Amino acid sequence: MVGLLACATMHLMTTPQDQYDTPWKEALEHYFPEFMAFYFSRACAQIDWSRGYTFLEQELAAITPDAEIGKRSVDKLVRVHLLEGMEDWLFIHLEVQGCEQAEFAKRMFVYNYRIFDKYDRPVASMAVLADDNPHWKPQQYSFEVLDCRVGIHFPVTKLMDFVGCEAALEGDHNPFALVTLAHLQTKATRQDPQARFDAKWRLIKSLLSRGWQKERIIELLKVIDWMMYLPDHFKQQLWQNVKQLATEKNMAYVTSFEQIGIDKGMQAGMQAGMQAGMQAGEAVALQKLLTKRFGTIPAEVLGKITTASAVQIDAWLDRVLDAPSLDMLFEAPLH
Repeated sequence: MVGLLACATMHLMTTPQDQYDTPWKEALEHYFPEFMAFYFSRACAQIDWSRGYTFLEQELAAITPDAEIGKRSVDKLVRVHLLEGMEDWLFIHLEVQGCEQAEFAKRMFVYNYRIFDKYDRPVASMAVLADDNPHWKPQQYSFEVLDCRVGIHFPVTKLMDFVGCEAALEGDHNPFALVTLAHLQTKATRQDPQARFDAKWRLIKSLLSRGWQKERIIELLKVIDWMMYLPDHFKQQLWQNVKQLATEKNMAYVTSFEQIGIDKGMQAGMQAGMQAGMQAGEAVALQKLLTKRFGTIPAEVLGKITTASAVQIDAWLDRVLDAPSLDMLFEAPLH
């Protein structure tokens, strides 16, 4: 599992607290049939869900022990059974890709053939693209030499394709409609805490109105809370609203969800240390990108990076791929 630091270097604009990998992982594992039904309905219709399915975490890790080809948010290997008259069982290799990455299609090809080579079973690779570029939609990788052609074509779902469909997502009772909506609104409100608060509150009200079992509601509350980070004063106001609404709807179990926030608060010191480590890692990533683009970095630039705030580093990371020169990168005003 790869965190979002690498994706930050590839133009993924989030606040340091925004998280995508953990909530996606949680939601996918808890609601895998719904994930397939929402994003890959044709494949979903061919699976015999009555025979169950198995996530193969250790098996996937064993297939790629040497090095990673690119970075992602979430990857999964799942064994499923097919309906009668089809192949008895096969593997589904899933990727949730958080940022645009040039080697992505190649990685899908490499992982597919490694899985097939190890287990000698059919492998279906699929990807959810959660990046910001509406024009980036890799679906195939191939090469041809001496009349021999090898490659892969795989289905993808682009989350940005749902922009403009927010009302339909809110009315859809598949949990991944809400997850998709939370993802889109997290990105849309990166620079506006008040808008983030309003969007998160609307999502939670929608969730609590659906009449789902309490386990599903609690799990999706976790996903939305992880994904849509809020500053402390907004967070406190939000959970006051949640407690009041839960009381009105006689959902006592929802008010206990506040304990999750308390438990997370007890880890604040540890998380602060982790944030410092992430900032240092982002500084190193920025230096590597600058070296790759512009060659040797002057000492004064290195000093500027070392003493910069997390906000400054994030802004430079966002511009590093497009800046025509070092001077223009560092002279441009921060937003």
